[in-house]
Amino acid sequence: MARRATRKPVRKSAQSSARTAAPAAQTERDRIVAAFLALLADKPFAAIGFDDIAQRAGLSLAQLRGEFASTLAILAAHIKATDRAVLAQDMGDMAEEPPRERLFDVLMRRLDVLTAHRDAIRSLLRSARGNPPLALVLNGLAVRSQQWMLTAAGISASGPQGMIRAQGLAVLFASVLRTWVDDDDPGQARTMAALDRALARGQRVAGLLDDLCSIPSRFCGLRARRRRRPRGSSRETAAA
Repeated sequence: MARRATRKPVRKSAQSSARTAAPAAQTERDRIVAAFLALLADKPFAAIGFDDIAQRAGLSLAQLRGEFASTLAILAAHIKATDRAVLAQDMGDMAEEPPRERLFDVLMRRLDVLTAHRDAIRSLLRSARGNPPLALVLNGLAVRSQQWMLTAAGISASGPQGMIRAQGLAVLFASVLRTWVDDDDPGQARTMAALDRALARGQRVAGLLDDLCSIPSRFCGLRARRRRRPRGSSRETAAA
């Protein structure tokens, strides 16, 4: 089926509420995260120091330490805030869509939330490519985040299969981010095409992984049936 060329428009009620809502007062945590993202937009992740963040946020080192233990903890707070911003949106208009369409919409909403931090994300992707330990930590954060995105799309993210789905989606979304950070088109045509292709590939792979995940349960069931077999059954069968 051909991909739709445009996304569904944002409903008027959501647009009007966004215009009229009063901005929330920034907490110290908010200021720290904002300072970190601003610094990340200009320099590599490994080059950002605590003193840089505190100075940018207008806080003391003691205040910074009171809120966060590391730059990775600040990044995790940003990812959590992004999750919450996506999950707070009304998903009711997706109820009748198939799972792949729902997931497409959820991930595009996530990209919308991330738009203000595009430069920081571009810098983070660049840093991760040259820093395997950082890439590994980022993958763990992304998997946890994508479990929430799967749930928002009405797709199970629990158990071993859910973890595999979340891991696959984390890799998939990272590949789409590499297109998105350089997509200057307001309509995000390149990004939507990349996401659609990635979801199509992921859907095929997910089907295979689901089959693989079901092997242990079938195997366990077979073992259970063998345990339930009467002790003399094998000898009786041989004698027959």
